[in-house]
Amino acid sequence: MIDFHLHIGRMYREDYPARPALGPDQLVDWMNRVGIDVGVLLPLESPEGSWGYFLTEDAVAARDQYPDRLIAFVCVDPRYPNAARLIRRAVEDWGCKGFGEHVCGLAFDDERNLALYAVCDELELPLDFEISTDLCWDEVGLPRLERCLKQFPHIRWCGHGPGFWSAISGDDPRVGYPPGPVTPGGALDRLLSEYDHLYADISAGSGYNALTRDPDFTAGFVERHWRKLLFGTDYLCHLDRPPILRWMQDVSVPAEVRDAIAFGNARQVLGLAPPALAVT
Repeated sequence: MIDFHLHIGRMYREDYPARPALGPDQLVDWMNRVGIDVGVLLPLESPEGSWGYFLTEDAVAARDQYPDRLIAFVCVDPRYPNAARLIRRAVEDWGCKGFGEHVCGLAFDDERNLALYAVCDELELPLDFEISTDLCWDEVGLPRLERCLKQFPHIRWCGHGPGFWSAISGDDPRVGYPPGPVTPGGALDRLLSEYDHLYADISAGSGYNALTRDPDFTAGFVERHWRKLLFGTDYLCHLDRPPILRWMQDVSVPAEVRDAIAFGNARQVLGLAPPALAVT
């Protein structure tokens, strides 16, 4: 399995020492115990986007410690003056394979975000992003995201978060974890169908809630979009028990579909040749 959404570092600073920092050794030990072969480290460098900073350099150092198990992305706050230079340096010199987790207190299509996207589009990177009510925010129907999908066709967009996943439903109530049946006409269903370069990161409570709130709808959604779904946990702390692990164990789908969600789609997004990873 490839976990497309992992973090290390001091993600719960206010809860220290009850929730201590998570290091690469602990992370890989947890991966071994739950059956994850390779993990993608997503730095968090915007003040609104995390409880504690997880810098790109720390992701690269952890990757270098476990080069067969960890993949590093670059992340930089869009308000950082040297953002474009740092992205290029991280990709070209440090071997970072993508951008993210992109989560900041600006509109999704703020001009400062667009400047980042332009560099990622030039480098043809995967970009993992979160949308919520006050982070990379968008309106009902995700029009700002769609504008960027059209403007930057060479990015492999990987969506995540409450604002992204609430758009699975046509009523799109804009709450964190909406309960109950999914109504037809959700923007997410349409966007995944119309844009080949949009993927869905199923990690965290938002992804799990979207895939379990209406089992009848989920069956059809997975059937339509299984080539777009990326397994991830959003693991932050050694006390975390990501529920999406249970969903992956229990979901009733053909082996081809399960393998695609578990690792095949991530290989494609990351540009990894099949022999590059020993996946079980």
